[in-house]
Amino acid sequence: MKVLMVGSGNVASVLGRQCKQKGHEIVAIASRNPQTGMTLSEELNTRFISVQDAGNMDADIFIIAVSDSAVKEVASSLLVPGKLVVHTAGAVSMEVLQNSSQNYGVLYPLQSLRREMKSIPGVPLLIDGNNDHSLGLLANLAHSLSENVERANDEQRAKLHVAAVFVSNFSNHLYLLAEGYCQAEHLDFKLLYPLIVETASRLKDASPAELQTGPAFRKDISTLEKHLRLLSNYPKLKLTYTRLTDSIMNF
Repeated sequence: MKVLMVGSGNVASVLGRQCKQKGHEIVAIASRNPQTGMTLSEELNTRFISVQDAGNMDADIFIIAVSDSAVKEVASSLLVPGKLVVHTAGAVSMEVLQNSSQNYGVLYPLQSLRREMKSIPGVPLLIDGNNDHSLGLLANLAHSLSENVERANDEQRAKLHVAAVFVSNFSNHLYLLAEGYCQAEHLDFKLLYPLIVETASRLKDASPAELQTGPAFRKDISTLEKHLRLLSNYPKLKLTYTRLTDSIMNF
């Protein structure tokens, strides 16, 4: 399949790399950032063009892989009647693409992608299309990239995006807070790595409801009070600890 990638950031880099590895032809990288665009085009052995020139290219599918806030603006300058145009954003309606072509949809990788990644094995790809032709063509591409492909409409993707913020962004923020506390108390944060990995790996076999543990879950008031005393010099961290403790205990 001939693929034109619009964008040169994290998602565009990983998806573009994966498309090439699976035998698809990357006809061009179109980007508003010449530096990253040229770097990615050189890696994928294709040409670099401006976003304005993307509509003049021959491709089966045009993938707009830019930040959520930029999708609508980029789509407004991409006019390719009859071609399939998709974006990769979880919280953006596919209807923002309706002026780009009669055929449009969404290819949303439910994963935090970084350009350093060389492939995306096992990443769920959520797809949708405005008609059978769009959905069929997109499904063919998606199934060639991942064994985990599901259809999800705008509302379903938006809700999964909310859930993703909880399990990824919020979790990482808690890691950040714990790292800061360890540094302030001259402790080695890396000692917590095995615990982080073990906690996440257990989710493959059980629900989070079955796996919850800790002093809040046990309603171990003595330990909770001790922890709060240890956090007395960190009022913001103490507040976060208190709120999460309340949430666990009330659940």
